Amino acid sequence: MTTAHLKLHQKGIVILDFGSQYNQLIARRIRETGVYSEILPYNTPIQKILEKKPSGIILSGGPSSVYAADAHLISPEIFEVGIPVLGICYGMQLITHLLQGKVAKGKIGEYGKAIFFKDTDHMLLDRVPHQSQVWMSHFDEVTKLPEGFVTLGHTDTCIAAIANDSRQIYATQFHPEVSHTTYGKQILTNFVKNICKTQSNWDLYNYIDQTVYNIKKTVGSQKVILGLSGGVDSSVAAMLIHKAIGDRLTCIFVDTGLLRKDEAQKVMKTYGEHFQINIKHIDASKQFLSALKGVTDPEKKRKIIGRLFIEIFDKQAALIKDAVFLAQGTIYPDIIESQSAKGGPSATIKSHHNVGGLPEKMHLKLLEPLKELFKDEVRKIGLELGIPHHMIMRHPFPGPGLAIRILGEVTPEKVKILQKADAIFIEELYKNNLYDKVSQAFVVLLPVKSVGVMGDERTYEYTAVIRSANTTDFMTAVWSRLPYDFLDKVASRIINEVKGINRVAYDISSKPPATIEWE
Repeated sequence: MTTAHLKLHQKGIVILDFGSQYNQLIARRIRETGVYSEILPYNTPIQKILEKKPSGIILSGGPSSVYAADAHLISPEIFEVGIPVLGICYGMQLITHLLQGKVAKGKIGEYGKAIFFKDTDHMLLDRVPHQSQVWMSHFDEVTKLPEGFVTLGHTDTCIAAIANDSRQIYATQFHPEVSHTTYGKQILTNFVKNICKTQSNWDLYNYIDQTVYNIKKTVGSQKVILGLSGGVDSSVAAMLIHKAIGDRLTCIFVDTGLLRKDEAQKVMKTYGEHFQINIKHIDASKQFLSALKGVTDPEKKRKIIGRLFIEIFDKQAALIKDAVFLAQGTIYPDIIESQSAKGGPSATIKSHHNVGGLPEKMHLKLLEPLKELFKDEVRKIGLELGIPHHMIMRHPFPGPGLAIRILGEVTPEKVKILQKADAIFIEELYKNNLYDKVSQAFVVLLPVKSVGVMGDERTYEYTAVIRSANTTDFMTAVWSRLPYDFLDKVASRIINEVKGINRVAYDISSKPPATIEWE
């Protein structure tokens, strides 16, 4: 790691994860201020935290009660090291509990939007009006402040912001990191810049040069293998590594036959022909479709696809002699989730959509140039590297591909039907300048046939469902309010142009309770 690169990781903000579903949002909001941030498990030893030389520490929210038998507690020593601390939700209750204040069950919980009343002017609440909207998610509340603390603001039901300036300890009961807290970003900026005195030290454009330098230094004259999917993460990783070592990178593109319409041709043309990246295109569509024959359970589909992908990749990688490194498009949220799974408090809600990891028996060193970045940062780097906008800004696509957008058994016929229908939907979104206004859009094919009439003939064909969702973080989402005329056009085109579909529905479910993908 270069001296310049090391500085990006110092004088930043450390976020201790107590199980909040919003902890990634905290880190992203801090980085938006131009300051480096990273998330660590709540039980990270104090010495390891201090080694990072942070300018500030944030204690995240969490689902526990500080009085629960299995509560996630830390040593009060963290308040004695001279580093400003901000507690959020559970973090505020934890500060209160550890410093001899009192926390108790509230008479009623606060979940969702609330009105925050600022009681006094304070640098944490600089430029925050005396009345604003905040986002709450708690039942416990602070009933007695620790010695030396003052109340900065309240809601109708609880103390909502506190401070102890002499000890540089601050807290909010609400979540400033979520978009529903109107002045939340301002509050976090106030903490980072006004209280922690942190200078801007997170520059993505410098990050490119530093990362390329680090790849050159790490790899030297050796060879690297990368599994290229055509998705954002693997593509940007490939571009960075290719920029650093050129033809000593070999990308293996396994075509599962479950990709978007003409996806393989687009990947080879963009990255192979245009950027001159060395890519081995493996058409394994027949193998995947054969392995999925008769399978209807979505988890079994994932496992079959993941296992077969690994087998094919492993076989092809073995043909590349003298390769030393395996590169992956791992991004920071993947690291956080892995961290939590190995002892942190965050729970896994469901299995991930992406194909599983590659086998350890390959005995290759791991190269992960994006592991410190969030998805939006990866996209910015991709654009800076020259990847076309329509490729880098594409909506998320699941690792198992269309297999989990075809409910029930996957067959070659159904894949072709869905590819055509999905391509029409995406094409119309682009033509009507709607694609960049929605977060994720696709078509689902149901294992349901119904009667229809086309011309003077009776039909009995499949039902397709249009799905489009809007979100800022993919943890919650609302269905897209697409114009009726647009939906009419899309449905008409699909029914008329795609043989095998005679009925189209529009999914108006939000997340939660639904998920964005259907399987």
